Amino acid sequence: MGPQRIVCLTAETTEIAFAVGAGDRVVGVSGYAVRPPEARTKPKVAAFQTAHVERILAVEPDLVLGFSDLQADIARELIRAGVAVLITNQRTLRETAEAIALVGAACGQPEAGRELADRFEAELAAIAGRPGRPAHRPRVYFEEWDNPLISGIAWVSELIELCGGEDIFPELRGCRSARDRVVEPEEVVRRDPEVIVASWCGKKARLERIAARPGWEGVSAVQAGRLYEIKSPDILAPGPSLLHGARQLAAILDGVTGGG
Repeated sequence: MGPQRIVCLTAETTEIAFAVGAGDRVVGVSGYAVRPPEARTKPKVAAFQTAHVERILAVEPDLVLGFSDLQADIARELIRAGVAVLITNQRTLRETAEAIALVGAACGQPEAGRELADRFEAELAAIAGRPGRPAHRPRVYFEEWDNPLISGIAWVSELIELCGGEDIFPELRGCRSARDRVVEPEEVVRRDPEVIVASWCGKKARLERIAARPGWEGVSAVQAGRLYEIKSPDILAPGPSLLHGARQLAAILDGVTGGG
């Protein structure tokens, strides 16, 4: 039967809950939730690092779902109030698949959760093995934030390689905290990416500002005009929506190299 009143603190937990058939039992969502569209009609009870605990408690949840250690303080308050809380903390694509299955099970839909996770991994495999995938692996700089510059989190680095690119900061893949993925502008220039993809969490990426950074005029990506934005809900929410980002990233790399 599972929980009957579910609150989802993040976009990915909202999407998973609806995808496994528990959407009618969701009584509160994050303001950042965009998928599915009907989730937008639910009461907004949280941002990402902040939440209205009183508002959450007012909808009387029997389960609260969230993502990331950044929500630890919210989880602590809710647990102290006697609410059951599940916070996943995935960073890799494999961990994302496992989190999808876990959230599905927590919603009382274990089979649907496992099927969703399996479809997620199968689609990633199909993108990786797509016909016409280019042999050349262009160097890619992914920018998650602009001040300071923050490179891509682990699942983004993995997606770059899966889609046919080469992450210019592969050594930062294992850094779970954003502050440990801060990079210097001069080092980006030195590593000379052929493609720049930006997804500034929660705001529009200004590609013209990236191209105009001092000393970046000689970067291969800037010279060739190969700067792209992937919206953050498509690539920075570690759940089923990563497939949207993966498809966009594959199309970008195919276009750059003449594949596809």
